[in-house]
Amino acid sequence: MKQSASSRPLVGVALVVCSCLSLPFGAAVAAQLFPVLGPWGVTSLRVAIAALLLVVIVRPRPVRWTRVQWLAAVLFGVSLAAMNGFFYAAIDRIPLGPAVAIEFLGPLVLAAALTRRLADAAWVGVALLGMVLLGVDGLIGADSLDPLGVVFILIAAAFWAMYIRMSARVGAVIPGTSGLAVGLVVAAVLLIPVGVPAAVTVSGDMQLLLLAAVTAVLSSVIPYSFELAALRRLPQRVFGVLLSLEPAFATLAGWLILGQSATPLRMLAIALVVAASVGTTLGVRRQRRRADAAARDDTGADDEDRGDETGPFTAPIPLPE
Repeated sequence: MKQSASSRPLVGVALVVCSCLSLPFGAAVAAQLFPVLGPWGVTSLRVAIAALLLVVIVRPRPVRWTRVQWLAAVLFGVSLAAMNGFFYAAIDRIPLGPAVAIEFLGPLVLAAALTRRLADAAWVGVALLGMVLLGVDGLIGADSLDPLGVVFILIAAAFWAMYIRMSARVGAVIPGTSGLAVGLVVAAVLLIPVGVPAAVTVSGDMQLLLLAAVTAVLSSVIPYSFELAALRRLPQRVFGVLLSLEPAFATLAGWLILGQSATPLRMLAIALVVAASVGTTLGVRRQRRRADAAARDDTGADDEDRGDETGPFTAPIPLPE
């Protein structure tokens, strides 16, 4: 039975919420493997499994790619490998909720740098205030933040900004979703040195292999599929606002699965990051509306449904078809 137009947005919202839940819960499952495989070993297995699945689904044919296309795919793969590896290295040392909140600094700073709008710079200031509160909580709370873990997540944030830029580049120069599949293959190859020992370990333990597969499905397959389906039902601005709730979902996953505490001060810090993310996303929409006002066509289409706003949290991502 075909969905009614009124039900499509609700389905889209549900898909994004499920994606936001799937990602941190996948990270929480991955954390269970860290004592045995290490964060980089888990990263390698997750990326390799996801790459294998997408190559089978997408069946890329990069033989005739140009140098520009190959360069974009390789840099995309580098960003994927580093972003995921340093993120896992960080959550091996600091709680999941604060880690995701700190990582959001990457897209927020990128938004401010790209738009050069005072409002975006102000939202970065709000997010930085959240980081200060996390630091204070780490000093006065019982569960302090490991300094090396904070360094790792800041590196992950920088590579997340690179991932956003390279994702847009790959989508522009490589048709379809072949760029994503090849980028994951590149990331898997780069992680081979840390992946081989992990692969040897899980090959003799079906329970570990199952957990690795669950991590790949929760952290890659489900989010990619659900986000693509959601983008077909929701304006990109709405998608971006919902995606900004991820730090809150990460805190929930850390509490439910890993037993990580969430103090009132830490919750306030995460709330500030979520507010900054939402504010940046809505700012992109307002900026786009002003830019398009003079060039609006004669179709009478409302910007509410155009869904073509772009920004760090709303740019189309090359997801699997």
